[in-house]
Amino acid sequence: MYRSHNCGELNASNINTEVTLAGWVQKSRDKGFMNWVDLRDRYGITQLIFDESRTDKTVFELAKTLGREFVIQVKGTVIEREAKNKNIPTGEIEILVSELTILNSALTPPFTIEDETDGGEDIRMKYRYLDIRRNPVKNSLLFRHKVAMEVRKYLSDLDFCEVETPYLIKSTPEGARDFVVPSRMNEGQFYALPQSPQTFKQLLMVGGMDKYFQIVKCFRDEDLRADRQPEFTQIDCEMAFVEQEDILNIFEGLTRHLLKEIKGIEVDKFPRITYDYAMKTYGNDKPDIRFGMKFGELNEFAQHKEFPVFNAAELVVGIAVPGAGNYTRKEIDGLIDWVKRPQVGASGMVYVKCNEDGTYKSSVDKFYDNDDLAKWAKATEANPGDMIFVLSGPANKTRAQLSALRMELATRLGLRNPEEFAPLWVVDFPLLELDEESGRYHAMHHPFTSPKPEDMALLETEPGKVRANAYDMVLNGNEIGGGSIRIHDKATQQLMFKYLGFTEEEAKAQFGFLMDAFQFGAPPHGGLAFGLDRLVAILGGQETIRDFIAFPKNNSGRDVMIDAPAAIDDAQLKELRIKVDIA
Repeated sequence: MYRSHNCGELNASNINTEVTLAGWVQKSRDKGFMNWVDLRDRYGITQLIFDESRTDKTVFELAKTLGREFVIQVKGTVIEREAKNKNIPTGEIEILVSELTILNSALTPPFTIEDETDGGEDIRMKYRYLDIRRNPVKNSLLFRHKVAMEVRKYLSDLDFCEVETPYLIKSTPEGARDFVVPSRMNEGQFYALPQSPQTFKQLLMVGGMDKYFQIVKCFRDEDLRADRQPEFTQIDCEMAFVEQEDILNIFEGLTRHLLKEIKGIEVDKFPRITYDYAMKTYGNDKPDIRFGMKFGELNEFAQHKEFPVFNAAELVVGIAVPGAGNYTRKEIDGLIDWVKRPQVGASGMVYVKCNEDGTYKSSVDKFYDNDDLAKWAKATEANPGDMIFVLSGPANKTRAQLSALRMELATRLGLRNPEEFAPLWVVDFPLLELDEESGRYHAMHHPFTSPKPEDMALLETEPGKVRANAYDMVLNGNEIGGGSIRIHDKATQQLMFKYLGFTEEEAKAQFGFLMDAFQFGAPPHGGLAFGLDRLVAILGGQETIRDFIAFPKNNSGRDVMIDAPAAIDDAQLKELRIKVDIA
């Protein structure tokens, strides 16, 4: 037996107990005649004491050779600690060691294994197995486990069945780039790793499984960000004989359950807004509603006033920033420079100070009087002491720019409290979006999403106006999940492929198996997938998912610990009949 107890469970009630512990040396303090060692495992830290007058001489001398991260086993007696540490559960006791075994020595770690480490991100990723020993990373992984267990418990209690779907599937032309896997036994042919189990979960509904879920790995070969990895995990769900309202209610319930069980928070409001309202009011389809600063459109009040910049703009729009009326000119100029950055792309910004006496001072006083600016204040819901910032230009581009500014200001003003949670549904997405370069329509979600029945007639005449039976869940300005009611009959699915530019032969080659299945009694069905990595990070108070993944990739999609991706040898390439030209 390597241990009778772990390093986080002993306390004063165990005094005079003989115990065996095992773990890693966190640190040691050698006072000559007395040596203290902090022993660490996943569960906590226990202090060991080696006393020249009470410890066997051989054991005492061996303790002096211990270095950081040595793996050891000790046997000894729990005694009361003289200098108690109230910061840890084991702080009232220590172990008077009688036997010491070094199970494995260790090199000096390349960074300190402490909560606050001196290791940069690159070196910690290279030695990720050491990084996991640190409490912040370890606790993030335990937190992820807790969330996953609550998801499984909630869904299983509602009769959902967890079913595994294949990882080696067929490449399809929709969505992001696939990761492809060559088939040795089928020359010149390739599998793809799934971007989602979409068609398989629909086939499970055809198969009568009724309620399916899976916590599943998915893969997308796309550019990376803080909240995106080439392999990621979804809470993937599908149900038969449901309408949109059924799905919203069940997964609203799941979100409430997680917030209550994981964070101890009861959520009362779960608003639903349309895609059009989200874009017009917040400039994006995943708004953070923990704070205000809603958009106010100003064309009616700002144009035809001899100010050529506004007169030439498709959209003039502003936000009122609470309490920002005391910003200095230097601070305002800094924000103007911020929106002019290439990442935002605005050409400039107009500002209006809302004075406490009801008057206004703006950067365009030459063109607008106090009555004009009062209308701006009303449209943006500005109060005395606020500052109004106004952008103008092409509608879609300007909304995106103002959305970026809104989020930046909220961060600077401390309005994005990570311990406050504001979920909502965004519904009524467009079914299709036009790619201006190719002139083709693409499915905004995926090609299996059902149109709103009342919009079906528009497919022939105005496809861009057709709304989808689709919905996204948003939490604190992040899309954490999305789904739709699916098409479940062959004729409608063929029509959808037609409008997406597939020929009948292409549709059959790519998705004939699904349309064939629809002919054998496919029920109405729909579902949703949550991004587990992102959901866990937000519940954990972060927006970066990396520390909630055991072995993440870096921003180049590389695993620097195992040095992947890597070249394979010529024999493997020959066996796969692949020629590599890296010139």
